Amino acid sequence: MDYINAGIPQNNSVTTDDSIAEVLALKNSLQNSNAPIELKNDAISSIERLERIARKGVYSAEFENVNKYIQWVTRIPWGVVSQDNFDLQHAKELMDSTHYGMDPVKNVIMDYLASMQLESRQSTGVTNNTPSQPLGSLGGRTQVDTISIRPKTVKAPVFLFVGLQGVGKTSIAKSIAEAMGRKFARISLGAIGDVRTLRGTPRYALDPEPGQVIKALVRSGTMNPVILLDEIEKASGNAGLLNDVMAALLEILDPEQNSSFIDHYIDYPVDLSKAFFICTANNLGGLSAALLDRVEIIRFTSYSDDEKAVIAKKYILPRVLSGLNLSEEFIRIEENVWPMIIRPVGFDAGIRQLERNIAGIVRAAARKIIEGTPVPIVVTSENISQYLPPDQGPLS
Repeated sequence: MDYINAGIPQNNSVTTDDSIAEVLALKNSLQNSNAPIELKNDAISSIERLERIARKGVYSAEFENVNKYIQWVTRIPWGVVSQDNFDLQHAKELMDSTHYGMDPVKNVIMDYLASMQLESRQSTGVTNNTPSQPLGSLGGRTQVDTISIRPKTVKAPVFLFVGLQGVGKTSIAKSIAEAMGRKFARISLGAIGDVRTLRGTPRYALDPEPGQVIKALVRSGTMNPVILLDEIEKASGNAGLLNDVMAALLEILDPEQNSSFIDHYIDYPVDLSKAFFICTANNLGGLSAALLDRVEIIRFTSYSDDEKAVIAKKYILPRVLSGLNLSEEFIRIEENVWPMIIRPVGFDAGIRQLERNIAGIVRAAARKIIEGTPVPIVVTSENISQYLPPDQGPLS
């Protein structure tokens, strides 16, 4: 028996074949992707180097980095766009179904959708040859279906929604995406302390990865999603870091620059001009003048108690009941109780506290139903303290 070679493979042919197969699979995935040819050529040179090393029977730690890079490059939806739906009536009905009031905000959004629809008509040479069809009827389904078949998508504006917490900034952004038929992606900028969160980490750095903008495109699967940049004024308390973040946002949001956005990890120009960017902020403090010059500022005002009453009855309560598989026959809230539910401790510009109050009442009613209390559960001004904690309103 050869004790020197006992237990040691006589050759590494199996391992070498496996390594070569992995490298070739990586090469095929890149070649079959829609990545730009220049980017493919640069990446293939790295893959071919790995292939030469693998054929010599040597494992290279470089494989993991190249494999990760190729996976990100091939996952970017190069050239993939979703068809826009500029049906104004559809957009209005959808926003009305999810948000009560807010007519000034909705009107601005509808105006932009109409202008984007006209721009899309011009990009395809579609003209309105029907004299009897007024311009205001362009939101009709048939016209939109004709317009949506075009070689390119139109450039969307950049909105900056400004208002206090809970006034509907994030939710209306989701409704815009749904109304337009686009995918939705959210990037939270709250307390971001490093511009690499947006721009990505270079491949030669430790733990490299693309930035949140590229990741948003990958998550949505299209190059024209609605991307929400949430709480941009809370990016960083450090003045130097905040300036870096503002500069990166300026390139991302500027139509003159974002067609060739450079992510430090991908290291190749990525076209962001087809994306619809919506930013949110509680205030304009900390935002650079150059950035504000490139966005359309839309201010969200506080809800009045009367508006909250309608929202509570027609939107929040049915949604909370539906979440517990309950119908309105199980619980009834008397009219004189609503002011006690609506007015929280102090003044609340939004409806988050109102949502918590209603959810708490419904949960307390659900418990009583489980315990055998006959339905419907009636919430009155006399028994409200059984459903709403005393520190949540005028009972305190």
